[in-house]
Amino acid sequence: MAAVKVFIVDDSAVVRQVLTEQLNAIGGIQVIGSARDPIFAQKMLEKEWPDVIVLDIEMPRMDGITFLRQLMKERPTPVIICSTLTERGAEVTMQAMNAGAVDIIAKPKIGLRQFLEESKTLLGDAIKGASHARMDKLGSARRLAPAGASAAAPKLTAEAVVAERGFKPLAETTDRVVAIGTSTGGTQALEYVLTRLPRTAPGIVVVQHMPGQFTAAFAARLNGLCGIEVREARNGDRVIAGLALIAPGTDHLLLRRSGAQYRVEVKNGPLVSRHRPSVDVLFRSTAQSAGPNAVGIIMTGMGDDGARGMLEMHEAGAFTVAQDELTCIVYGMPKEAVKLGGVDAVVGLPRIPEMIVQAPSRQSYLRSVGHA
Repeated sequence: MAAVKVFIVDDSAVVRQVLTEQLNAIGGIQVIGSARDPIFAQKMLEKEWPDVIVLDIEMPRMDGITFLRQLMKERPTPVIICSTLTERGAEVTMQAMNAGAVDIIAKPKIGLRQFLEESKTLLGDAIKGASHARMDKLGSARRLAPAGASAAAPKLTAEAVVAERGFKPLAETTDRVVAIGTSTGGTQALEYVLTRLPRTAPGIVVVQHMPGQFTAAFAARLNGLCGIEVREARNGDRVIAGLALIAPGTDHLLLRRSGAQYRVEVKNGPLVSRHRPSVDVLFRSTAQSAGPNAVGIIMTGMGDDGARGMLEMHEAGAFTVAQDELTCIVYGMPKEAVKLGGVDAVVGLPRIPEMIVQAPSRQSYLRSVGHA
């Protein structure tokens, strides 16, 4: 299999040097060049085009977002944003994701070389994931409208965070809760879905693989676009109709039952399925706390985080949905969930808002499609 060809655009000579060294040391990745700004990059890219571009945002002569928009218009290519951990950087990075970037790598201002050396596997996973991105689907999602992973760590399962519970969830009621998990390409997919929901939509809990410094800005941006309220989850928040709670990028998000109410627990812990937050953790806790009163939705993303958790939701009686391959930017997480047998319905992105609004039970859905 041919190596993934990577081009780096960053005004820091240290970043270009260390990234080139680290990425070339990973099997299956080849850095074919680097440039200190987009103007130099444009000239160099005339000789050979990469599979993935790693792009800084703040650079001389032309900023990264302008270059990104130009790329998406002229020659759509998977782009990973490598952005500094600042509040302003978070806001600008959200603009980049909206413009078509498929993933984010957060780089610190201090200890940059050490960070890049220690994050080699994370960077490699992000690049390999981005190389599978279907840019035609990214454009379609925008017209319709991670990655905190590390393969160097043990691949723990949700048991590391969510222990077995001794009680059963409430019997099926009309009070529904919707749990959504997504990764690469998910920022665009979530925007498409959440902007189409009425204020009467059931309460929603979301895990989107994203560095912790960006989830608050991402939630705030969505809140400004949506009819429902969207915000970063806080420990103890109640899950109510018309509200979507997005997991902080630094912690796991769990659904808990408090009497007849649902609340969230924001909890630190080890990486699960090589992620924190982990979709498996959210789905497993939802299976335990809501059972047949839940709807689980797994959307575009690289890897298998969420597949086992969705199977647990399915076994607990929840109605489970996977985004189809045709509309996924990366058909990884939904594919793995389908392979495990935990999915009741496979649907295109345009049908997911309908699934959330209706929030059917499994039995009512099966009756509606004639499989009951």
